[in-house]
Amino acid sequence: MCRSIKTLRGAEPPAGADETHAAALQFVRKISGYRVPSVANRPAFDAAVAEVSAATTRLLETLQTR
Repeated sequence: MCRSIKTLRGAEPPAGADETHAAALQFVRKISGYRVPSVANRPAFDAAVAEVSAATTRLLETLQTR
């Protein structure tokens, strides 16, 4: 789906807030169909980016490697 989103797991140095935000932004842009949302849709768009970014951070923090 989003081939330009880079894999953040196992990154050296570990992915930070900027990388997780950028990946979340690309994901929300792709699924919403908006590169830049309208003023009316901006709050929902920004909230979605924040939620996806937070979920990504939690996921990366809890994944276990062998």
